Amino acid sequence: MLELPAMADPLSITASLSLDPAEIEISYIRASGPGGQNVNKVSSAAQLRFDLRRSPSLPDAVAVRAAKLAGSRLTLDGVIVITADRHRTQNQNREDAIARLLELLRAAAVPPKPRRATKPTLASKTRRLEGKTQRSGVKKLRSGKPSLD
Repeated sequence: MLELPAMADPLSITASLSLDPAEIEISYIRASGPGGQNVNKVSSAAQLRFDLRRSPSLPDAVAVRAAKLAGSRLTLDGVIVITADRHRTQNQNREDAIARLLELLRAAAVPPKPRRATKPTLASKTRRLEGKTQRSGVKKLRSGKPSLD
């Protein structure tokens, strides 16, 4: 696996949260899909690995939300794996993979809006009860008992 070249600047997630580039590992693999003979010779797809569980840069709450957002890209060891093969060059695919990781972490950095408990209005209660009354009337009419008329 290739380490990301030493960058002086940390990768900015939010104004108060940044990611150390040393925590990201990038390796290059062969891309799938069309590309002629070149596709079998050149490893242009970038595979980014970021250890979410052991990252000192992220608070626990952000890491938990990121794990949920990562979905199938998260391994059982808590490592996010992002494969980028949209472009023809390693450099573009590396930048794409990093951008996708930062996008995921930015989404995880936003705390969910707390749910405010509300009570149903009187009008909604009456609408619900009227609907139930109508439905029970329909079911009574459908019952198999013949009328005495």
